[in-house]
Amino acid sequence: MKTPSSRLTFSPFGVLKDLKIGEKKPASGLKNKNKKAIQPAKKTAEDFRTDEEVFLDAMSGVREIKEFRDMDAPRASRAKMPPGRRRPDNSMDALKKIVEGKEGIDLTQTAEYIEWTSPRTGRRDLARRLHAGEFAVQETIDLHGFTAPEAEEAVRDFLHGAMRNRLFCVKVIHGRGLRSPNGPVLKESVRRLLEGPFKKRIWAYSTAKGSDGGLGATYILLRSGKKG
Repeated sequence: MKTPSSRLTFSPFGVLKDLKIGEKKPASGLKNKNKKAIQPAKKTAEDFRTDEEVFLDAMSGVREIKEFRDMDAPRASRAKMPPGRRRPDNSMDALKKIVEGKEGIDLTQTAEYIEWTSPRTGRRDLARRLHAGEFAVQETIDLHGFTAPEAEEAVRDFLHGAMRNRLFCVKVIHGRGLRSPNGPVLKESVRRLLEGPFKKRIWAYSTAKGSDGGLGATYILLRSGKKG
């Protein structure tokens, strides 16, 4: 009869008697690894540099371009006024001179001034020369007292007659319409004719000079005559 040997005894839970309830046995080889992972990294001298030192280090290879030292800066078109000062307003002095007759009004700067030059002339200043009175007026028509339809018909006949007679410079007096409740009706009628059916028959037109009707009259250069 065989006696049981201790080597054949199997006790899988025997090791549990050495453990306390709730206690965990650390896994082999993990303890040192975990401690190494949570250790803070050592700071180097690079971490203690200021922003200025970093900037200077980055710019260490930059060199000045000496040619740019003498570059001219753009100059302002107008001189700046000192703080607190304004440009003098001479409008009242200019108006006083006009009222006293010492200076005339520049009609070309008013809203009522009109002018046009045909591109076929090749002379951009023709209308301004016409306004300045450089061309002698050969015939004139006065539209005061006319209604708009009557004035339009009269101007048509006037211009056709001037072209038949090969006239070069004529004048139409239409007034400014300051007393009219509808504004410068006659002036606008004349302008529509010049910019419409007669546009190809004229070289230029412009407001008359101040001493010859001014804003109430219009000079017209006709293509029927010799161009000046």
